[in-house]
Amino acid sequence: MVYDVAIIGAGASGLMLAAQLKDLNICLIDTNETIGAKIKVSGGGKCNITNKYVNSEHYLGCKEFVQTVLDGFDNQALLKFLNQNGVTPKIHEKIIKGTYFCNSSNEVIAMFKRLTAHCEYYLNTQVNEVTFTNEFTLYTNKHLIKAKRLVVASGGLSYSSLGASSIAFDIAKQFGHTVKTPVPALVGLTVQKEQFWFKNLSGVSLWVNLFVENKRFEASLLFAHKGCSGPAILNASLYWQKGLIGIDFLPNKRLELFLKSNKLISSALPLPKRFIQEFLNAMGLKDKPISQLNKDELMTLKKLKQYEFAPAGHFGFSKAEVTKGGICTDEIKMQSMQSKLQPNLYFIGECLDVTGQLGGYNFQFAFSSAVSCAKNIK
Repeated sequence: MVYDVAIIGAGASGLMLAAQLKDLNICLIDTNETIGAKIKVSGGGKCNITNKYVNSEHYLGCKEFVQTVLDGFDNQALLKFLNQNGVTPKIHEKIIKGTYFCNSSNEVIAMFKRLTAHCEYYLNTQVNEVTFTNEFTLYTNKHLIKAKRLVVASGGLSYSSLGASSIAFDIAKQFGHTVKTPVPALVGLTVQKEQFWFKNLSGVSLWVNLFVENKRFEASLLFAHKGCSGPAILNASLYWQKGLIGIDFLPNKRLELFLKSNKLISSALPLPKRFIQEFLNAMGLKDKPISQLNKDELMTLKKLKQYEFAPAGHFGFSKAEVTKGGICTDEIKMQSMQSKLQPNLYFIGECLDVTGQLGGYNFQFAFSSAVSCAKNIK
C-alpha cells in the first residue's frame, strides 16, 4: 500500500495535520508508545495551548514567515476549533501574561484521538532512513512504509526522554536543506562562580523584571541547584547568547520608599528573608537597620534593582522545553510548508527555525503550520 500522506511525529503539529485530512489515506509514525507525549507534560499537565497576544514579535525567526503562518490560522481560529471539539481553554496569567490553559492535557490528547481515528498509527516506531523515487519510502525499525507525500513533524532535540531525535534535521539535510545549528531554548541557565550564591537558594522563587538583548520579561525566577530557572529565565534563554542579563528583584517598587525604616534590611524589604540574607552575604553587606546604611552600602544595596550577571551556560537539551534553530525557512514555502527543494516534502512545527516564547506561542505555531500544510495537501 502507498499512503497519500505519511506524517513523522504524533505531537501537536502532526496530530493537527492528520485531523484536517479526513478524506485521505494517512499514517502517523511516532517513537513513543502513545500519541501526544509532549502535549501531556506541557503546562504542568494543563497544556498551555495558545496566547491572547500571539504575533511574530514573540518569536525568533523570519518575521514575515512567522506572521504569514500565524495569519493563516490565528489564536481565535484555534480557540474556535478547540471549542467545537469540546476543549475550552481559559486564560490564566499567573505564570505568563495572556496564556490559555486547558483543564487537562489529557482532554487535548483525547480530542486528537477522536479526530485522527481515520489514520493508521505506527507507534513505538523509529524512522531510520528515507528515500525518494516516484514516492517516499520510509525504512523503520519495524516496517517499510511508502507514501506519495511526506510531512516531517517530529520536532527538535528537546525532551529526549520523550523520544526526541534529529530525524527531522537528518531528512532535511538529505534533501539539500540548510539546518541552523539546534541549541536548547526555554531552558534554565547555569551560573559562574560570582553567582554560586544562587545555588544556596534552590527552591526559592521571586517575581522579577528581567532584561536581555533589549527584551524585558516580568515573571517569576526560580533559583535552582544548577543556577536559575523559572519563566523569566526560560524566556531569557531564548535571546541570550553571550554577555549580561539584568535583574530587578524589586519590580514596580522604589527602593527609596524603604530606606527610612529602622528595621533590619531583611525585615524592611518585601523579599524572602532567605533571599535577602544570601544577597547581603554575596554583596559583603551586614544585615543592619536599613536607615543606618552609608552611601557606599546604599549603592551596593541598589544592585537589587539592577543586578547583572553573565550565565555560564544552560541546563542542556534534557531540560529544555524547545529547540532553537532548525530548518531554514528561506527554503520552505510559507503558504504551504512545502520544501522548495523537494516536491511533496513538508516540514511543520518545531523542526523549523522558528521558536516562540514561553506561554503557548510554540503550540500556536505548531497548529498554524499544520493547518497551512493541510490546506495545500487538500
